[in-house]
Amino acid sequence: MFIDTHAHLFYPNFNSDLAGVINRAKDSGISYIIVPATNIASSVQAIELSEKYDFIYAAVGVHPHDTKEWNDSLINQIEELAENKKVVAVGEIGLDYFYDFSPREIQIQAFESQIELAIKLKLPIIVHNRESNDDIMKIVRKYKDKNLHAQFHCFAGTVEDARELVEMHHFVSFTGNVTFKKADNIRKILSRVSIENLLLETDSPFMTPVPLRGQRNEPSNIKLIAEKIAEVHNLRVEDVAKATSYNAYKLFGIGMKPQLSFTYQIGRSLYINVTNRCNADCVFCDRKGEAVINGYNLKMKKSEEPDANVYIREIGDPKKFKEIVFCGYGEPTIRWEVVKEIAKYVKENGGSTRLNTDGHGNFINKKDITPEMKGLIDTVSISLNSTDPNQYAELMRVKPEMHTEMIDFAKKANKYSHVVMSIVGLNEVDKEAAKKFVTEELGVDFRLREYF
Repeated sequence: MFIDTHAHLFYPNFNSDLAGVINRAKDSGISYIIVPATNIASSVQAIELSEKYDFIYAAVGVHPHDTKEWNDSLINQIEELAENKKVVAVGEIGLDYFYDFSPREIQIQAFESQIELAIKLKLPIIVHNRESNDDIMKIVRKYKDKNLHAQFHCFAGTVEDARELVEMHHFVSFTGNVTFKKADNIRKILSRVSIENLLLETDSPFMTPVPLRGQRNEPSNIKLIAEKIAEVHNLRVEDVAKATSYNAYKLFGIGMKPQLSFTYQIGRSLYINVTNRCNADCVFCDRKGEAVINGYNLKMKKSEEPDANVYIREIGDPKKFKEIVFCGYGEPTIRWEVVKEIAKYVKENGGSTRLNTDGHGNFINKKDITPEMKGLIDTVSISLNSTDPNQYAELMRVKPEMHTEMIDFAKKANKYSHVVMSIVGLNEVDKEAAKKFVTEELGVDFRLREYF
């Protein structure tokens, strides 16, 4: 259920009861643990642990605290250790200007050398950052186009840094500090980072979460951190576990890709994966890629699309859910008759419905489908994306006239359903202009969707 991506199980305070720690981790639903090293000796220890326990993996490298005696011959030792099949990353590496146990210029040299090794070995890195954010970001930017993949552990940057790192396809993670009473700023940053870009970690034996603060931390406490992340993001713990486990699979290759889902639950809502087909090809959409969201695999060929009865069986009692949402990596109105059949079942059995659409349903179906929404679709969420037709066309990869088509669809749908229009929070999109257009000119609700 959980993957603890950061637990230093080689620390001496685990020596007396490591077997108990391992058993408690398994009992708490942990599928895998990554043990990041801090120097050559602990790299060997991490590998030994990974060879002893099949669900433990290792990362090898030299922590900034231990770089004071850095020399380039250490790279050869790290590379040799990384040949072990249980090694999934280079780490824990980075910079630490809080303690300054090692000269800063040596820290930087060691950090960059290990980054270059990771790129050579096609391994991700696990990054330590304390009071060194400016230099960390400056260095990472240098490798933006060099196939670097990273986990920024115990994230110490700003919301803007998180956005930039996510846009570079990196992941961030938070430790037990998200549960601390005075950590409102950390939780604020956490709230802005999509679950799609988060990993779980304990940083054992450090950063013990509330209410166990003051005790030695261990992997079994991962659920306390997952619960806080779920609370901040208004999700279930199961959602956090599923999404972050898939993220660990993407970054570290641990676990497996999930099987195809026709329906998938996020929070209190159940989503209906109607189709992967779409008349648009949005620049921010992963429809042609992995097509996985929150750990659910939505990749579906046309031949795999089920009929309405399959979805209805999986829905069961629709009143169990806040709403039934027609939303996958495709345009639901391409299968409008199936959507209507499912929606009819949901409404007849006391449920609520929402249709997430690009607003091209009339164009796709060659008729005005909005009157057919009456009594079937409670809310229509339409992707506005931009008030500028040309920018819209670039983002959606459609002809500019489809912008007019989408606006016309919104106006017509507003007669029969509650309409919400949304944009993705890309820097190049004028958010205020979009909000004003939606609320004042169209008279419908507006929503900003975070890109990261």
